[in-house]
Amino acid sequence: MSNNLAWADTVNPCETSAITADFPYKSNYIEVLGSKMHYIDVGSGKPILFIHGNSGWSYVWRNIIPFVIPQGRAIAVDLMGMGKSDKPAIDYSFADHYRYLEAFIAALNLQDITLVVHDWGSTLGFHYASRHKDNVRGIAFMEAFIPPFFPVDNIQQMGEELAEVFGAVRSSPEGQKLVYERNIFIEELLSNAILRDLSDAELAAYRCPYLQKPSRKPLLVWASQIPIAGEPPETETIINQYSEWLRQTTIPKLHFYVSPGGSLNPPEVAQWTAQHFPNIETHYLGEGLHYLEEDYPEEIGRAIADWLRRIETINCDY
Repeated sequence: MSNNLAWADTVNPCETSAITADFPYKSNYIEVLGSKMHYIDVGSGKPILFIHGNSGWSYVWRNIIPFVIPQGRAIAVDLMGMGKSDKPAIDYSFADHYRYLEAFIAALNLQDITLVVHDWGSTLGFHYASRHKDNVRGIAFMEAFIPPFFPVDNIQQMGEELAEVFGAVRSSPEGQKLVYERNIFIEELLSNAILRDLSDAELAAYRCPYLQKPSRKPLLVWASQIPIAGEPPETETIINQYSEWLRQTTIPKLHFYVSPGGSLNPPEVAQWTAQHFPNIETHYLGEGLHYLEEDYPEEIGRAIADWLRRIETINCDY
């Protein structure tokens, strides 16, 4: 596969019949490092692992999975402390989340994985892929923590509104009340990052894992893990390391993006990845913000399925 900036016809998400609030999947649980992780598991064949980001859970993938399962076994995990997974008394740092995710993959004995990742799920997925090169056959990503915008040199790069919110929640008790008292990630930032209006049922599903104030700790901690001006150094190092790997590896990659995009991947980032990441396809969906999964599930699902059919026949030197 060659680098390809593929412009798709714009889909109006408000008219897409694939969008539903339903979550018709059986809940599965597996013990990982002493706590239970929730996941959905449908289809058969090689595993396609969906990893959500901050404020989400496996629910965000509900409308994409039906288009992908003809190509493999779709597994969507809830990160520890999020969704229907347990909420142990841990720090919920990136290192904690990665430790549980890596153990989850080992516990299910997932092999030859395709990763589909968003937001912090991208950082976890890229880090896993760079450490387990022989166990990942491809990565599809959207609104990901990748160059040239990340790590962030200055919080203002995130835009005025997000800079104000994230600056507050990272540095002050008053800002942290935005998460614990107002539940800002669910009640405000979520809806503001989607073009269409979520239904009451959809909003209820997103609220459900975080109804109790203590359950919102992972949402707050994720905000503090964004590497801004060198802090925290741990996540800055990790993003720099896998970013260098992405510039070298020929593992198949599929990058979804929208315009103007959220704070992570505006169109110029897709232009950059097309020029710097080997064996990548970039797929433009149309107008959108941060939660591409809620506005373009059918388009994303069909594109992943088509991409999987094609990479199945390619022998890459990872």
